[in-house]
Amino acid sequence: MPMQTHDAPRLLLWTDAAAPYEAAIAEAGLADRVRVAALPRRDMPSPELLAETEALLGWGAPAGVLPRMPRLRWIQSLTAGVEGWLALPDLPEGVALTCARGTHRESMPENILGAIFHIAKPYHLIEEDNREHRWTRRMATPLGGKTLGILGLGAIGAELARKAAALDMRVIGTRRSGRAGGAPPGVAQVFPPEATNSVLAQSDFVVCLLPATPQTENFIDTDRLSHMKSTAWLINFGRGAVIRDEDLIAAVQVKRIAGAILDVFRQEPLPASHPFWSTPGILVLPHIGGGHPERDAVVAALFVDNLARFLDGRPLRELVDRSAGY
Repeated sequence: MPMQTHDAPRLLLWTDAAAPYEAAIAEAGLADRVRVAALPRRDMPSPELLAETEALLGWGAPAGVLPRMPRLRWIQSLTAGVEGWLALPDLPEGVALTCARGTHRESMPENILGAIFHIAKPYHLIEEDNREHRWTRRMATPLGGKTLGILGLGAIGAELARKAAALDMRVIGTRRSGRAGGAPPGVAQVFPPEATNSVLAQSDFVVCLLPATPQTENFIDTDRLSHMKSTAWLINFGRGAVIRDEDLIAAVQVKRIAGAILDVFRQEPLPASHPFWSTPGILVLPHIGGGHPERDAVVAALFVDNLARFLDGRPLRELVDRSAGY
């Protein structure tokens, strides 16, 4: 059992799956440098724990909790998106907030490609034929030569581009830094956000990976959709608030675009009464994007790297720019 000093920083793991993070702390040789407390998400920290906590790992916090942590210096979010943290009216200014950016790099691009294959290949229709013992000749659409437009060429977008290019797809996309720094491997052309309409006009599949910020609220609206090909599909694995729901529904209903596959929504779980469920041409996914059986281990690797940096007084990885919103 490692020896801990009484003045070692107090770390609160506020999650239902603390074990991978505790194991990672031990494997990194940090167990004797920090006092760890683990608490399920549904439980509220005691006044003593609130008073002592200097570092917090969690999905979020109710309003009113963080100001009761006077020693808090660092929050590690378990998600890449931090709009929930930034929406807190009492998020302390001086607390460093880091996110889990990049930890979806393996699973999400594969799930996005799965959505593209679902559109281009008729396996779901063949499954229906199987249930009816019905032989129906169906045609699959080749992906080679098709244009994939990625709105948000971050870590996930860059990995998606690399995989899509291996399928001989032409990949273009937008990035906040525009053409600066060159195009990621597999990307034919990078555009700045203000040239989004050019990406939309060229793409057969538009994948939205934009974060939730005031600038991206309702970013995909009637005007944006009007620039897409009538044969193109919209695929959203970013944030639900990026799409104006009613505008997308109208565009699909009148065949302004071919359809949409959505993995994220303004409200989750998506209410049973929402018209996305009943609109032909829209497929609702239950937010499968970045999840996989080993995700906690991947996030834990990032977390313990940051924990070592925190304990050593070194700069943290994936620090959130509060003004940018991610």
